[in-house]
Amino acid sequence: MYVSIACLVAAYLLSQFYRTCLAVLTPVLNAEIGVSAGDLAVSLGLWYAAFALLQIPIGEALDRLGPRRTVGVVLGLGGGGGAAVFAMAQGPLGVHLAMILIGAGCAPVLVGSYFIFARSFAPALFGTLAASMIGVGSLGNLAGAAPLAAAIDAFGWRPTLWALAALTLAVSALILIFARDPARVEQPAGRRGTALDVLRLPGFWMLLPLTMANYTAAAGIRGVWAGPYLADVFGADAHLIGRVTLVMGLAMIAGNFAYGPADKILGSHKRVAFWGNSVLALALAGLWLVPGQSLWLATALLAAIGFFGASFPVIMAHGRSFYPPHLTGRGVTLHNMFSITGVAAMQFASRPVFDAASAGHATGASYGLLFAFFLVPVVIGLAFYIFARDTGDGLG
Repeated sequence: MYVSIACLVAAYLLSQFYRTCLAVLTPVLNAEIGVSAGDLAVSLGLWYAAFALLQIPIGEALDRLGPRRTVGVVLGLGGGGGAAVFAMAQGPLGVHLAMILIGAGCAPVLVGSYFIFARSFAPALFGTLAASMIGVGSLGNLAGAAPLAAAIDAFGWRPTLWALAALTLAVSALILIFARDPARVEQPAGRRGTALDVLRLPGFWMLLPLTMANYTAAAGIRGVWAGPYLADVFGADAHLIGRVTLVMGLAMIAGNFAYGPADKILGSHKRVAFWGNSVLALALAGLWLVPGQSLWLATALLAAIGFFGASFPVIMAHGRSFYPPHLTGRGVTLHNMFSITGVAAMQFASRPVFDAASAGHATGASYGLLFAFFLVPVVIGLAFYIFARDTGDGLG
């Protein structure tokens, strides 16, 4: 299993890179092929939409085929093929198509890892392992900041994307060759074991609003809006954007590693997720109220959004405590689908929200309203989550 996890970590590095690289690519894509920040917001939304739509069939594939073939084949075809399409893009439509393919290719990577954790390790370790996976894999987030800007300067953006296509195909081949599947769990007689069975689990619905909200701000702002915000409000160039988004990326990694052991320290998945997302809401409120106060304050608040917006592994661990063994694959993929659907929906909506805000407000205020838009679902999610059942799952 450790070799399997190592292969999937490499794949998750690429998944994190692809979902965060657009912020740094914004200036060069706009200059060379006329792709605007609004276009890239749609592209990122399509990435998450494709990612989300594949979660249900991926859950079936994990339970029936295992993670080796599911992740290896889908990553190679979608991720590698999508990066090649991106390298050949001539305008927004080419970027949109590329991000759809890449989103589909990355869809099974994280849940394939979670499937292994749930089947091969003690339940009390799930939250820590899930957070560590995202923490280590989020080094790909860092690669999508200053290192990507340096590669674009040195080689150009098209050669860089061709190299990423080759790297993605190499990682998928490693998974197919070296990864191993956990032992199969037979479905109990008379039970269908579908995604609908997961939705029938008592208490699961109270987790869903915060599941859909917790990652939306960190993903959307780090993925696209941080670059235009820093450029338009503070006059930042590509290198300064790369440095600030690097800080945000580092905070996201630190947040994942902090959330993992925090649930053991407090003895509760729920308490950790609730208070972490409460601080996330405060950081978003700060950017809403004072979006143009200073670059230093903006960087600090973006870092706080990255750090406290990394609660998904703890929320996933909370959900995992409800799943019976035969529903593990369907459970983790369904939960992941709701999370990514929330990100996709907010990303699609962010462009018209920002366009409407820009029509009647100054630049700083327009971005402030955009940050308020990301704040609202977090507050709603917290209002539901406070009523969620806390299982403990052997933590305390």
